[in-house]
Amino acid sequence: MIQLSKRLQAVVSLVTPGYVIADIGCDHAYISIYLVERGIASKVIAMDVNKGPLERAKINIEKAGLKGKIETRLSNGAKELKEKEVHTLLIAGMGGLLIKTILEDSRELVKGVEELILQPQSEIREVRLYLKNIGFSIEKEDMVIEDGKYYTMMRAVNRVVSTKKKDNHILEESNKRQEELYARYGKYLLENRHEVLNEYLEKEKKKLDMILRQLENSDLEKNQERYQQMKEEYEYCQEGCNYYEAGKHPL
Repeated sequence: MIQLSKRLQAVVSLVTPGYVIADIGCDHAYISIYLVERGIASKVIAMDVNKGPLERAKINIEKAGLKGKIETRLSNGAKELKEKEVHTLLIAGMGGLLIKTILEDSRELVKGVEELILQPQSEIREVRLYLKNIGFSIEKEDMVIEDGKYYTMMRAVNRVVSTKKKDNHILEESNKRQEELYARYGKYLLENRHEVLNEYLEKEKKKLDMILRQLENSDLEKNQERYQQMKEEYEYCQEGCNYYEAGKHPL
């Protein structure tokens, strides 16, 4: 049976059992095979934009004896999927901006799926904000360390959004700041005091503190814009750390 890395194991643990999954950017189809072998997915459509990896995926699927339960498709993102064909879109190991592009290029199809399982390698804040804008709520997140790198994965579910009227209410400043904090570090991870996020925040705070000290000892007038940017980063990081301090309100 296929064994997955710590990162990918955390990704598949977010999938709703029994759903039909589209594994976008499947590479060699290890996730697809894992999901079917363990009875997590009823069916998987393994998709990749490159012919080479997809051919290798077909070989791996045949070796696993799962040709009838895993279909392969050459596809740029989700473009070769039909509407309502799957419950879940799973996209792991790509940059956040690429994930946004894939979802945006198939916006109508995305509106019809039950959930999105995403593991952006970068631009995580932008992905979280985008999900909110297209009507998805992040219900669960996880974070792991693998080979010295931090990885965040999330499960976002489709929610009913009224298109008859738009909410023009301007959030109070404190609420705006909290929304930004959640976009940066994840509401679920913060509220559940995820230990890996705590480690990440502590390291990030030390790094930012060092940068601020260096800027203070340099030509501060010349580096004022950079200093203010780093100061803001540090303040958000500190607010994230506040979630882990006993008896202290985060904001």
